[in-house]
Amino acid sequence: MDTAAIFGAGNIGRGFIGQLFSESGYEVAFIDVDRPLLDALNADHAYTIELVDNDGTRAVRVGPVRAIDAADSDAVAAAVAGAAIMATAVGARVLPAIAPNVAAGIRLRQQLGTAAALNCIVCENLKGAASVIRDLVAEHLSPDERAYLADHVGFVNAVIGRMVPPLTPEMRARDPARIRVEPYKELPVDRAGLIGPIPAIEAMQPCDRFEVYTARKLYVHNCGHAVLAYLGYLEGHTYGYEALADPAISAALDQAWEESIAGQVAHYGVEASWLRAHAADLRRRFANRALGDTVYRLGRDPIRKLGLSDRLVAPARLAQEAGVTPRALARAIAAALRFDPPRDPVAVQLQARLAGEGLDAVLADICAIDPEEELAHLICDHYAALSS
Repeated sequence: MDTAAIFGAGNIGRGFIGQLFSESGYEVAFIDVDRPLLDALNADHAYTIELVDNDGTRAVRVGPVRAIDAADSDAVAAAVAGAAIMATAVGARVLPAIAPNVAAGIRLRQQLGTAAALNCIVCENLKGAASVIRDLVAEHLSPDERAYLADHVGFVNAVIGRMVPPLTPEMRARDPARIRVEPYKELPVDRAGLIGPIPAIEAMQPCDRFEVYTARKLYVHNCGHAVLAYLGYLEGHTYGYEALADPAISAALDQAWEESIAGQVAHYGVEASWLRAHAADLRRRFANRALGDTVYRLGRDPIRKLGLSDRLVAPARLAQEAGVTPRALARAIAAALRFDPPRDPVAVQLQARLAGEGLDAVLADICAIDPEEELAHLICDHYAALSS
């Protein structure tokens, strides 16, 4: 049985990619630092995924699997050298830490004379993550080894749409390996990043216009979550599905999506019906009470989410390019600026900046929005209204 090596046995590694690789006929080798999780995976050589929605729960057993401590460099290198396919799901900030081990595995692969292509599906919340990890790995290789890397290893950007909320401490204590996820199963990847024959992976969809799928994820899925989070927070809702059930917020979500869709249609030349069908499916998925996704989790880290290229400002800009006034998106941006839960240090920092620098300065610095332009005026009007 061929092996699939996955860096990261967390929500996405274990809760999504591990399942897909296993269903595609691979033994899955997880590489992680979580000792209780590693021990649990190695004890059973399998784990359980709970697929949960409003209709009930279905358990899926994933195996065979094994786990490798990331500190065991030799074992990690051997896993990479022997893998038929690979993935990363560690979080963007951890990519520099795994690069030496990936490089060691590529080096060993070359020393063994392996001619078969190795594709690495990069499942990180970072634009251009495949190029980032490729460059980080290359730093640890000689010129000859870099040539082998270029010819034999593909780093492939992916869009991760499955929602996997964090487990509670009680759930982890009962079974560190068990995980709860939604049933959604779709993995768009950038066809241009693949090397050699395209591997047959369950639910993987190689895409020629990958930027269209990344835009859909950010400007429909993530945008929708942001609207629910920030407007829901101000209305006192705890869960995303509660915000969705609020008629006023539900209407605001539809309006924000229509503005975003108009911008994407004009900019990317995609069909509005395709994006609306995705939004309709997301509305159904967002209503999944079993996931228990909170508005806090969906909204935390507002400074990043208010960035020029992120889920609210970017679709607002696209809408403007299409000649559409982004009124609903401006309201969501204003609500994000009012997001102030004390347990989120980034939200606290944002509120301190607003108090110390003023709204115009924050819009200019964080959102790249000129205080004199139309979008700024829309946001300021909503910001004032949301204070009452």
